[in-house]
Amino acid sequence: MVWPFSSSSSSKSNDKADASAAAVASAQGILEHAGEDAKAFVASTKQHLERDIQTAERAIKTASEDFDLPPLPPAPITIPPSLEPYLIASAVFGVATTAVLFYKKNLRRIPSAAYLTPNMLKGKRIMKGRVTSVGDSDNFRFYHTPGGIWAGWGWLRHVPSGTKALKDQTLHIRIAGVDAPEGAHFGMPSQPFSAESLAWLRKELLGKKVTIQPYSKDRYGRVVSMAWYPRSLPFLPKKNVSKEILKAGYGEIYRQSGSEHGGILKELEKIEKKAKKNKVGIWSQKDRVSAADHKKQHLRGGE
Repeated sequence: MVWPFSSSSSSKSNDKADASAAAVASAQGILEHAGEDAKAFVASTKQHLERDIQTAERAIKTASEDFDLPPLPPAPITIPPSLEPYLIASAVFGVATTAVLFYKKNLRRIPSAAYLTPNMLKGKRIMKGRVTSVGDSDNFRFYHTPGGIWAGWGWLRHVPSGTKALKDQTLHIRIAGVDAPEGAHFGMPSQPFSAESLAWLRKELLGKKVTIQPYSKDRYGRVVSMAWYPRSLPFLPKKNVSKEILKAGYGEIYRQSGSEHGGILKELEKIEKKAKKNKVGIWSQKDRVSAADHKKQHLRGGE
């Protein structure tokens, strides 16, 4: 990882060495506890077997009384010493496998969209991170910080700053369900309210912790995602970015081919309808042109 306060190659090397040492220490800790967990597994297995035997003995005793049969002598069950190493090895393997799976799902950082697998898309994964930049009115750059504060983010590990340090280390997020006014780019003139909507999104998201739910990748390699960000009071539910854009009148519902709405299309429609009625933001224009139509007018095959 890259530390924002690193100023020399030696300090970077020391930081990498410290990070590697921390990872090795963590792995050693897992292995040290694996043996104890394995022994506990064996003891638990033995207890379960003994309870099952006691239940069977009670059933046999009841049957013997019903049929007037002589009672069977108690038969203590013990795990053969030859079997214990196999049980311990199995338990160690199970603990190690669980640790690896837990790491991959909850602690492994995803540096870019190229690392997202099909299982991580289609709304099957929740990811937490920080917004490092907002370059357009309906997308932003996301730095993944898995595990949050419990994994050291904010006090032991830090989100890097600067274009060079962040190169190939962020996901380009396309906010799902909405289409904001287009700014001037690729020879295309800007739309009314494009500057206001961009300024609003930067104010709301830039530098803040966000949660995303990826659904797909678009043809530009952006990750189409629902996103949430915290309110001023931490115990209140987080704000949905798509809903807030529509409430502010700085976007409309995205209805082009392959659009994703995260299962909340009806809610988005209600919010958009209210914004239209109140003539908020883009809806205050008399001859408004949608973002999709604006792109079609100025870009070949505009999306």
